[in-house]
Amino acid sequence: MHTSTAIRLIEPADAAPIAAHRKRDVEAFRRWEPAQPADFFTPEGQAERIDGLLAGHRAGTIWPGVVLADDRVIGQVTVGGIVPQPHLRRGSVGYWIASVAQNQGHAGRAVGHVLRVMTDELGLHRAEASTNLENLPSQRVLRRNGFSPYGVSHSSILLDGSWRDGLLWERILGD
Repeated sequence: MHTSTAIRLIEPADAAPIAAHRKRDVEAFRRWEPAQPADFFTPEGQAERIDGLLAGHRAGTIWPGVVLADDRVIGQVTVGGIVPQPHLRRGSVGYWIASVAQNQGHAGRAVGHVLRVMTDELGLHRAEASTNLENLPSQRVLRRNGFSPYGVSHSSILLDGSWRDGLLWERILGD
């Protein structure tokens, strides 16, 4: 059965489903993401985080979205670090999909949707992303969406107690 994938701007009501996914998936994400404080895994902590994301959206520095499968929240896709100046016009894509919805194509479709948001709504010229060197599934998602690797960011993120390298990705939008 093929489920549809959609994205939309995050809302305060998304706090509870996001917290439930993140609490259940803490071990699954440990090797890919920085450690989080305990309240990150609670609806209250997520509500506070969403308030901050929406403030950033109002300021024009971030486009925080949720990924939906048949209208259920299954993850997030975010454009951060938005630089809207005419001579730069870029943003950085990040995403995660809950373990219960992985390996069904949702990440790839969500990234495709957010690239259209970057082009059509945000007027950006360049999309960037970064993956852990070992995160081959995430690298496949980016490749399928037209990203190319362009460098390594050495010792760039503290994950599970060790500084790790990141593989840097880029895509020129509108191509």
